[in-house]
Amino acid sequence: MRQAGVLDVGCHSALLTVVRRRPGAVLEPVFSRKVRLRLHKTLDRKGRLDKVGMKSVERAVAEAVAADPHLRGPEVFAFATSVIRDAPNRDEVIARVARTTGTRLRVLTGEEEARLAYMAARQWAGPTAGQLLVLDIGGGTVEIASGTGGQPRIVHSLPLGARRITRDWLPGGTAPSRRRRAEVLQHLCESLEAVPGLPQAGPGVRVLACSKTFEQLARLAAAQSRTPRTRRRLTLPQLRTAVSLLADAAPSHRASLPGISRHRAEQSLAGALIAQSLMEACGAKSIEICPWSTREGLLLEHLGVAPTPAASAEHNGPDLPNAFPSSAEALSLTSARLIGRPTA
Repeated sequence: MRQAGVLDVGCHSALLTVVRRRPGAVLEPVFSRKVRLRLHKTLDRKGRLDKVGMKSVERAVAEAVAADPHLRGPEVFAFATSVIRDAPNRDEVIARVARTTGTRLRVLTGEEEARLAYMAARQWAGPTAGQLLVLDIGGGTVEIASGTGGQPRIVHSLPLGARRITRDWLPGGTAPSRRRRAEVLQHLCESLEAVPGLPQAGPGVRVLACSKTFEQLARLAAAQSRTPRTRRRLTLPQLRTAVSLLADAAPSHRASLPGISRHRAEQSLAGALIAQSLMEACGAKSIEICPWSTREGLLLEHLGVAPTPAASAEHNGPDLPNAFPSSAEALSLTSARLIGRPTA
């Protein structure tokens, strides 16, 4: 029985998850451990992690790996997301973590993250889903992928993530005026218009959103409309209402809103503005929330799971996440697809 594990070190947490593939099931969770992080609070103006941030990454990695004594280093693929990948002192952070914990973090390119998110969404939706347009909002970047097969035909990674837009355009997570919000939307619109061949949500295209940002916005919209069943779908009018609601609330009060977590409250307004701009630029009037993303794509690829006729439309939607919860994380790629080198 094949088993795979991943340690995903992001802005808000370090999450270790181990899964295995069993006959009759896509993936079966074996073990999971999350250690909370707040790396966005430890970045300087240039995006460098300070000493406190580096120390917190070391602690989180050591604590997560030590949580399961049955694991061996080669069984776990450890990778860092854009908060470390894009840091000017990335190599120093990776070297320190490797030296103190014995675990070497790897980073994926944004385009590779987009490809893997598409793979995960394709498996979740099933091969009969037809053409997919997959949107993923991260902290540093936005990933867009589109295609009709198991691999995407188009992938884009853009420096328009929620943490980045908050830092550059909405300090403290607030928009002091409607004019400022309009300026942010204009910047996002122009940035997306400049992308060659940006995929469009035309007839027959299923639009899936794969990030926590979209998931929380859908929950907020569902609470406002008092229709819990819509938590897996988000329309453009609902999103515009959510933007106004978040803009009117101080970051310290947003965590009291349905669906908005405390550690993402500050960047939630930027996330909503990015989501609105993405949907408008791609011509999507509504999106479907997909609980799988880059991490799941890594696991699926590592374990050799690919969309097959058996994974038909009767097995997509909410059923698959029950077999493989969205908290399950991802694993491995060949070294040619990685930035940085694995532990010797």
